[in-house]
Amino acid sequence: MAKVYLLGGETVARRSARDLNLAAFEDAASHPRVLVFAWARPSFERRFDKRRLFSDYMRSLGGREVRFVEYGEKEDLEQLLLDADLVYLTGGQASVLVERAEKAGLGKLLGDFHGVVVGRSAGALALCSRCVTTIRENKMVRVVNGLGLVDITLKVHYTSKKDPSLEQFSQKEPIFAVPKDSALVCSGSELMAIEEVYLFQEGQRRIFTHSPYEKYRRT
Repeated sequence: MAKVYLLGGETVARRSARDLNLAAFEDAASHPRVLVFAWARPSFERRFDKRRLFSDYMRSLGGREVRFVEYGEKEDLEQLLLDADLVYLTGGQASVLVERAEKAGLGKLLGDFHGVVVGRSAGALALCSRCVTTIRENKMVRVVNGLGLVDITLKVHYTSKKDPSLEQFSQKEPIFAVPKDSALVCSGSELMAIEEVYLFQEGQRRIFTHSPYEKYRRT
């Protein structure tokens, strides 16, 4: 299984989670080959300015090659993954990313990947079995299914304003809540936090540091 970094969010223009990304890059290789899935937005995922900004960021972290996978084009995803050291799923809308990934068979391919996988914001949500999202139109909170690479329930961009909803949902299942510029890392048999991460369980919130992965797997 890949080592997975679940980032709660980041301001990419300011490189606000640089240390988290750098840790992932160092885990992957001295100069990793980076494969980027910018599939979490229904439009604008090919904007040159955003790609240039992100590519420059990845290279500043030591990436020797940064390749974007084009959604909807015929590409050999299995071979692309074999050639990569680190896979990066960017932010946007988790539902869009999950739908596209399922159609492309990406979930199974990531399950066989043995490098490092980084999911930021919606990318992190999509990598988990269940994710807590907010409906933009009415601000209602709901729990939806993800790809299941990491078998937990996750909330990103966490702030204490969401505590009542998370406390309610956590009566049925534990929920990991990761603020912007923090990360939850799944490494083999262990879950560990970098910076602030919280765990909601049975209606209560506590600071999470580390734990055996098996303790919180849903199945």
